[in-house]
Amino acid sequence: MKTTKFLKTAEVEKTWIVVDAEDAVVGRLASFVAMRLRGKHRPDYTPHIDCGDNVVIINADKVKFTGNKLTDKKYYRHTGHPGGIKETTPEKLLNGRFPDRVMRKAVQRMLPKESPLARQQLSNLRVYAGSEHPHSAQNPVTVDFKSANRKNVKGA
Repeated sequence: MKTTKFLKTAEVEKTWIVVDAEDAVVGRLASFVAMRLRGKHRPDYTPHIDCGDNVVIINADKVKFTGNKLTDKKYYRHTGHPGGIKETTPEKLLNGRFPDRVMRKAVQRMLPKESPLARQQLSNLRVYAGSEHPHSAQNPVTVDFKSANRKNVKGA
């Protein structure tokens, strides 16, 4: 009888990857990053262990939406007070003070729902609006996400 080998926390070897988000479609990039954060690209994937990579996303302020989603899509949040529902659009977020939040929230919503493991996996994501990042000491590998499929990039 064969048994499945599960990883233990001490056996996990994490790698660092950098993804350039310039002109990339938000949903496709978020799906790719969520898969890498969970570790589902690995042959030794273990569902209950944080075995994913550390992902650095640069140029998050230059992501693209397909169709009319930039203006028509709505993000909702609640303040916690009665009648306190607020809405915003991706256009307002990308032109606002924290444009990296569009990418971070897209990835967060593609991870398993609120749990300690999901929080741990999301903490392995670093999103930067510019092209610079402070993680060069980790020797991250650049992943060319845009050349994997022609639909991953939206032309200007």
